[in-house]
Amino acid sequence: MRVTVAILCLAAWLLYVGQLISVVNFPLAQRLGLQESPDHADPLASCLELWTARWDAFWLWTLPLAGILMLMNHWFWPYMALIGGGAFVDAGGREAAKVLGLNQKGVSTGSRREQRIIAGAFVFITAVGCLAIAVSLAAVV
Repeated sequence: MRVTVAILCLAAWLLYVGQLISVVNFPLAQRLGLQESPDHADPLASCLELWTARWDAFWLWTLPLAGILMLMNHWFWPYMALIGGGAFVDAGGREAAKVLGLNQKGVSTGSRREQRIIAGAFVFITAVGCLAIAVSLAAVV
């Protein structure tokens, strides 16, 4: 189970790389489909996504690192998985709440296709975060 969760944690590098691209060149991230198209997203939503990408670039490296440590069976992996798992659960829930709140107030957060992809990403990162926490607690307890 630990190896499977480690691989899922490593898949989170894709999210992290996407956020790094967003920080360095947000219009490029939009063209690549990593961020909502400016044609379908309100400028407020795009601004919030840029600031979110900046925070994510600072914080979301923790779970992929936990995945590496899990594969190495390093003694510190359970603690890193707790930290990274918590970060990912928070990010998924917080971002979902933000998008739902913006949509409720009529702020466009992307096309229907973009919204489905984003919802899938939120579910993925929240689920991987929960799995990492569960596996780390099982290892520590």
